[in-house]
Amino acid sequence: MGLHTTAMKAPETSPVTPAVSRGYAWLVFALSFGLLLSDYMSRQVLNAVFPQLKAEWLLSDSQLGSLSGIVALMVGVLTFPLSLLADRWGRVKSLLIAAVVWSLATLGCAVSVGYGQMFVGRFIVGVGEAAYGSVGIAVVLSVFPVRLRATLSGAFMAGGSFGSVLGVSVGGVIGQAYGWRWAFGVVGALGVVLAAVYGLVVTEKRLEPAAIKHNGRSGERAPLRPQLRRLFASVSVICAYLGSAAQMFITMALLAWMPSFLNRYYDMATAKAGLAAGGFALISGTGMILCGVVADRLSKRAGIRKWTVAIACSLGSLVLLMTAFQMPTGPPQLIAIAAGTLVVGGTAGPAAAMVAGLTPVGIAATAMATLTLANSLLGLAPGPAVTGMLADRWGLLGALRVVPLVALAGSAAFAIGRFSYEKDLRRMGLLPDPASPTPEYSS
Repeated sequence: MGLHTTAMKAPETSPVTPAVSRGYAWLVFALSFGLLLSDYMSRQVLNAVFPQLKAEWLLSDSQLGSLSGIVALMVGVLTFPLSLLADRWGRVKSLLIAAVVWSLATLGCAVSVGYGQMFVGRFIVGVGEAAYGSVGIAVVLSVFPVRLRATLSGAFMAGGSFGSVLGVSVGGVIGQAYGWRWAFGVVGALGVVLAAVYGLVVTEKRLEPAAIKHNGRSGERAPLRPQLRRLFASVSVICAYLGSAAQMFITMALLAWMPSFLNRYYDMATAKAGLAAGGFALISGTGMILCGVVADRLSKRAGIRKWTVAIACSLGSLVLLMTAFQMPTGPPQLIAIAAGTLVVGGTAGPAAAMVAGLTPVGIAATAMATLTLANSLLGLAPGPAVTGMLADRWGLLGALRVVPLVALAGSAAFAIGRFSYEKDLRRMGLLPDPASPTPEYSS
């Protein structure tokens, strides 16, 4: 959840003193954060009304999973080209168009009369949301001093979790009270209103002094082909991409199907299931933050320990989730699922740090975008869809008992990456002395 925001096209330099007033800068942040919430609410509201759509349209679990997965797929495919277009054409205009597109598409989902129309609507939602994370954070960073960059970036990543929780929770409550069409309608209308306010307050002209001051377009100077070669120049960085994607596969599968799991096996009404699933989404987001903090603390003197944390999170999620879905229904099972949910996405922070340490600073944003692409195409997009296909064959519980096995691939990738890590650093000249500890900048 919220993972395409890591593909930040942040400038390599930022102003020490912002070129706009502090009050206006925070207003830009608040409105950008509001649109980020709208982004994820539009994406996740569908999951809260899965039971209603299944009953009304007699959809298979494979079809339900595809309606969720198509958004992540489009985000993964279009993040690069749309971010590049926004840099060249204008970030604020691009943000406005994107917000209007995903909001109107969500409203279109509200009036869909069948699976085909709903699929088209969700496809367009994905097109609108594709580059918001990268372009939105670039706008925010452009109006703040560099000392706040980590705080603002972290807040944006957390916003994905908050928006997901709101989407599932609000969608479940409205869907049960007024029907699933109203759930889509309210979320879509909220996005339209926020886009209108954003367009009135945030303009290219008002942001122009900041854009000139930090020269945010410096990343366009490097030729594309050499950059692409450097993104896959080591075994360990490829393993970081693959390991992260494997864990995101499980994370998104749980997020998408938890409302249905609680509805089917705990007899929770749509609203209650949505609220409970929102709690699991918060646990997942919290785990991403906590595991990242642990990885940073343990790897201050040896960057290789980030791989160890990633392996521990991956194996921990395998054991906890496999055990949880074998248990009978009841509070102990929910506690075990919560524990597995806490660590399953905990590899996100360590993986991003490893990618950053294994790629040149000059293409850091491109490297993060590549990680986002791997997460989307190999994890976030297929996770819900594959789980739905397995559920059609074995039932949802049977599918959820199998899905955690993907963590074996994640653990193996991280283990291979750890084995190759220091060798790759030496080959790239980042660890010249074999007897010396991993330098801090490579961690």
